Amino acid sequence: MGSIRLENVSKSFGETAVIPSIDLDIEDGEFVVFVGPSGCGKSTLLRLVAGLEDTTGGRILIDGKDMTDTPPSKRGLAMVFQSYALYPHMSVYRNIAFPLRMAGVDKAEIDRKVREAARVLNLTDYLDRRPGQLSGGQRQRVAIGRAIVRAPTAFLFDEPLSNLDAALRVGMRLEISELHQSLGTTMIYVTHDQVEAMTMADKIVVLNKGRIEQVGSPLTLYRNPKNLFVAGFIGSPKMNFVTGEEAAKRGAATIGIRAEHIALAPEAGPWHGTIGVVEHLGSDTFFHVTVDGVGPLTVRAGGEAAYGHGARVFLRPDESKIHRFDAAGQAL
Repeated sequence: MGSIRLENVSKSFGETAVIPSIDLDIEDGEFVVFVGPSGCGKSTLLRLVAGLEDTTGGRILIDGKDMTDTPPSKRGLAMVFQSYALYPHMSVYRNIAFPLRMAGVDKAEIDRKVREAARVLNLTDYLDRRPGQLSGGQRQRVAIGRAIVRAPTAFLFDEPLSNLDAALRVGMRLEISELHQSLGTTMIYVTHDQVEAMTMADKIVVLNKGRIEQVGSPLTLYRNPKNLFVAGFIGSPKMNFVTGEEAAKRGAATIGIRAEHIALAPEAGPWHGTIGVVEHLGSDTFFHVTVDGVGPLTVRAGGEAAYGHGARVFLRPDESKIHRFDAAGQAL
């Protein structure tokens, strides 16, 4: 079992409330991602769950047991950090085995667990190497292996891919997702990258200034954001926002429309504008269009779209996909 429940959890540093108050339920076996901009409190919240920070108020329950004042080593959780924190003089085998050796596990059981973790993480051929002989992605897998052998109640990942280049991040994203599928263990994953959140999570927790803005599946947040913050944070490129007369005639203070929900109309459309920057990405092309009376909009089109800088174009938004927000930024 690996359920985690936060009840009115708060954290302050002196007079500064980093997390005013949070209630959250994480079910056994879920892959939950905490996402938000820098300084939103996501890593602090993870450290509270781990016991690396003391709560100012509230309770943390793990499998129904109050663990608020329980030290980190007794919570049954395993944490994987952004830095690999491997012992450079030890082999991969000894690095993975280290927590078991410290716990006094017998050699035969250590060997079985280390080799099973290595098999799951495709590290079998690297067990005799030292960390300095591995790539960044391999070193991160060793750090994950060290967590796996402990058979934790839940894994806590604190931006584990931030030190990797783009290609390695994509590969490790897939590997961690596959690991979750094979182990079925609860995972909490912190990232500022909403693409990681969208592609990995069963459930996303969007944080802003220490408060939860919305909790839901990736597609729920994408299709039905509760407010302007979530609408602007989830999705790449970010949602287009329009105010003024265009929003007012639709009964809103602000309307939002995603780039893929605006079509380039060959002959006529309700919006007319001039193309500025064009980004060709192969399968897609992004047009940054300054629309008369509306402002700048980003439009996603097929990779073969042939319009260039300075071209005048008509745009047609999909009216069924327009999001409406009130003056307070809440979805209507």
